[in-house]
Amino acid sequence: MTRALDPVALERARMAQVACGQVPEPETPQEGLVYVALQELATRISHHNTGKVIEDPVGYEVMKRVASDENRHHLFYRDLCTAALEVDPSGMVAAIEKQVREFEMPGTGIVDFDLHARAIAKAGIYDFQIHHDQILSPVVVRHWGIENLTGLSDAAERARDALLTRIRRIRKAGERMARRRAEGLATGGRVPATA
Repeated sequence: MTRALDPVALERARMAQVACGQVPEPETPQEGLVYVALQELATRISHHNTGKVIEDPVGYEVMKRVASDENRHHLFYRDLCTAALEVDPSGMVAAIEKQVREFEMPGTGIVDFDLHARAIAKAGIYDFQIHHDQILSPVVVRHWGIENLTGLSDAAERARDALLTRIRRIRKAGERMARRRAEGLATGGRVPATA
């Protein structure tokens, strides 16, 4: 309504997104549960952080309410995963490893999503550091206790090792990106040549 965005371009992008019909297709029920548990939390974090950066009290309240709904969804699916870990720890570890490895933020089918994702990360709305610190570490490592599970099959043990290695790599990538962003801000917004 404010014409801050080109309404024609916005409508074309919306039509392309709807026509694409991108839908996650997990191969197993365990993968579906893990996907929605992680995705709902990532969406909650993104909506909440968007509200904080838009510098509009009404916009912030709207985004806060949407984030609150997403959090309820996340808690439901997180707790289903917790229960599923008790019933089928090996199957769940394999599902968690695959979903962490293949995780994509909702919206990857949006036209020019890579460009949007870079802007989202630059604004501090969602990036690798947030993904590690607010999703992987508190949910996968602490809440689901992935490191302390016992009685896993050999394949699940290998999946757990791969998962923990990936989580460490994501942490390092997040720290590296945060350092580069801070250096860019210190140099007047220019990203250092080593970035």
